[in-house]
Amino acid sequence: MNVLLNIVRFIVGVLFIFSGLVKANDPLGLSYKMQEFFEIWGLHALNDYTLAFSVLMIAFEIIAGVAVLVGWKMNLFSWLLLLLIVFFTFLTGYAVIMGKPKECGCFGNCIPLTASQSFTKDLILLALILFLFVYRKRIKPLFRQRNSIIVLFFSAVFSFAFMWYTLLHLPVVDCLPYQPGTNMLSAMKPPPGSIPDSTVITFEYEKGGKKVEFTADNFPEDFNDSLYTNPRRYDKVIRKGNAEPAIRDFSLTNGGGQNITDSVLNTPGSKLLLFMRHEYNSGDWQIVADAIFKDAARKGIPAAIVTSISADELGNLPLARQLPVYACDATAIKTAARANPTLLLLDGDRIVSKWSYADFDKAAASIRNLSK
Repeated sequence: MNVLLNIVRFIVGVLFIFSGLVKANDPLGLSYKMQEFFEIWGLHALNDYTLAFSVLMIAFEIIAGVAVLVGWKMNLFSWLLLLLIVFFTFLTGYAVIMGKPKECGCFGNCIPLTASQSFTKDLILLALILFLFVYRKRIKPLFRQRNSIIVLFFSAVFSFAFMWYTLLHLPVVDCLPYQPGTNMLSAMKPPPGSIPDSTVITFEYEKGGKKVEFTADNFPEDFNDSLYTNPRRYDKVIRKGNAEPAIRDFSLTNGGGQNITDSVLNTPGSKLLLFMRHEYNSGDWQIVADAIFKDAARKGIPAAIVTSISADELGNLPLARQLPVYACDATAIKTAARANPTLLLLDGDRIVSKWSYADFDKAAASIRNLSK
């Protein structure tokens, strides 16, 4: 029994640490996933707190995983883990039943899991944690209490420090569609060999106060306009395909309302795009950015601001008076630029490098080394 107990404890501890570390690489990813759930449930007031929730939940996953491995305070942590996995199982089960969100963010963007895959994983973890919970009194700590506390303290320090670094800079491992090396135009198309959704034209009517649906192949024999009212026609998906491109909803619009995405990305040579969203960070980065864009202008490298912010809101930003401003979907900007703002260097449509505002000094050095 003790051997099995230790094996289960090792599996649970490692899984929680691994899950926490993957999400700690991109805390904003979990924050945005929480916002999806809150939007579905109508809890819009909580959107402002999702980043704090994300950081605390990720840190707890890592700390709890370490606590299980060292066997410290198992009576407490077995309860906490049980409550947490019940909550996770509820979320993933809800996503499976309701069909949204499609991905639950259990392992971040680096290991995307469908809702059903996440639900299966949580059911397995629930069984393992229940086993630990039942036999929690048999688990002996690996170290003395003082040493266990030291291990957990440094685990907590590492967790928060790592997340602070990734939030200030960018994810250490970029698993997002806009990672360096990506050809954006190719990523905006369905992958080769992908299968599109299979749909059928469906008609929806009201009959006797109830909604009825049918296709063109099975029109009811008693169909007439007086009996069937309030018609609606739509394409119903009968088999889900896999033809979704990696980059979705990315488009650039100039001040005149024209879509210039293809013209910008098809233009050969280097170019700089400064991605900004609402409530961007202020500070000395603007001075460095000004020097970057002046250096780029001397070398004939075009630059622009890509933002979801209105022209009035950008009025106080000096850079907005020096550079063209392109409008872009806020969700696309969140995906492309985890730090706010983020600078992308492109060669044609290929992303060469990206820098957080905290690393604009490194961007300046790279731009200086570019040939004219």
